[in-house]
Amino acid sequence: MCKLIPGNQKHLTLDNRVYIEKSLDNNMPFSEIAKYICKDPSTISKEVRKHRILNPRNDFINFNHCTDRRDCKLRNVCNRSIPCKKQCSSCIECNAHCIKFVVEVCSTILKYPYVCNGCPKKVQCRLDKYFYKAVTSNKEYKTILVESRNGINISEVDLKLMDSIVSPLILQGQSPYQIVQSHPEIKCTEKTIYNYIASGALSVKNLDLPRKVKYKLRKLHPSEINDKGIFEGRSYKDFLSYIQAYPDSNVVEMDTVVGCEGSHKVFLTLFFRNCKLMLIYLLPDKTTTSVKKVFDRLEEKISTLGFCKTFPVILTDRGGEFLKPDELETGIDNVIRTSIYYCDPMASWQKPGIEKNHEFIRYVLPKGSTFDTLTQWDVTKLASHINSTARASLNGLAPIKLAQMLLDNNAVYAFGLREIPPNDIILTPELLKK
Repeated sequence: MCKLIPGNQKHLTLDNRVYIEKSLDNNMPFSEIAKYICKDPSTISKEVRKHRILNPRNDFINFNHCTDRRDCKLRNVCNRSIPCKKQCSSCIECNAHCIKFVVEVCSTILKYPYVCNGCPKKVQCRLDKYFYKAVTSNKEYKTILVESRNGINISEVDLKLMDSIVSPLILQGQSPYQIVQSHPEIKCTEKTIYNYIASGALSVKNLDLPRKVKYKLRKLHPSEINDKGIFEGRSYKDFLSYIQAYPDSNVVEMDTVVGCEGSHKVFLTLFFRNCKLMLIYLLPDKTTTSVKKVFDRLEEKISTLGFCKTFPVILTDRGGEFLKPDELETGIDNVIRTSIYYCDPMASWQKPGIEKNHEFIRYVLPKGSTFDTLTQWDVTKLASHINSTARASLNGLAPIKLAQMLLDNNAVYAFGLREIPPNDIILTPELLKK
């Protein structure tokens, strides 16, 4: 570690890798990158070399990869019976037959910076190129992190010794806890023995444990989070930092509303903070696929640019239907159309606008109501009545009126809402019975 750089002894994060990628794009030296993220320059060098991505040369455009092809005068290196009159350097089979063939390699990938991110000739270059990509590097890092910890952390000799002690006693009806207590030479916990048995490392199996076979496997709740790495850079703290940097951004809160037990259909709600307009969409189920279809339909109606302007930042909770941000953020043409951030666990107060606005839905559809009999036409009708209701917080204006002033006109038209006259607004269950 360089003594001039204070280290933090932590692994590189996605933010660090994004900074490295941008710095390489600008040809910044490793020493300057290292100073910024408090790492040794050798750490940056190892990171780049380990995770760089090969972009192979195009053999169709340039078939001769020899470093001497421009000055080579050799002929008939393939030793054909009928000698060829043209120079071998112009032959497609030259590299395969020539014993003097030396592949041409750019010096940029052999020494600093080891990648072509900031090379001004990378577009015209026909050689093998390497690039450093932050997102890909971070995924490779996480994969290595997991795979390096797979398996059991014990030597073969110690495992055989443990098996000779544990397996016979298990077959005698003893529990792993009893075995650990009576055999101090076993240097592991009761839980470790259970894990070894479950993984097949020992001679006995789960069927040999009398109580193990009685327990049912826990069901994985669809909203349980398997990959907590998705919240990196998307937490509520990151959201506040973004809003501080871009205070004029149009923030949209997102949530779902469920019906009674057994009801399959759910509501997807989108609430605009600046005008309190709430969109409601009927989903066939509570999945990411259904949410993405709504996003895609909106993008088709208002264009990708219109979607970016109307929904630049979305704040939502950690429900299972929202836990694939890459799918939701990426548009129809693989263009990033929005940025999604997540509230902290059990912190619905961090998106108060949409939580409060859900009360209007419950005026018409009290808790315990089923959504399965509804259509999107019914839901749009409900949204029109809710958004036509004047609010004291808007100085007597209705959200739909304010939306027409603050949002893009094409977007407001695409939402399919209509303004309801004040005397015709109904916010009781009678609304959807007509």
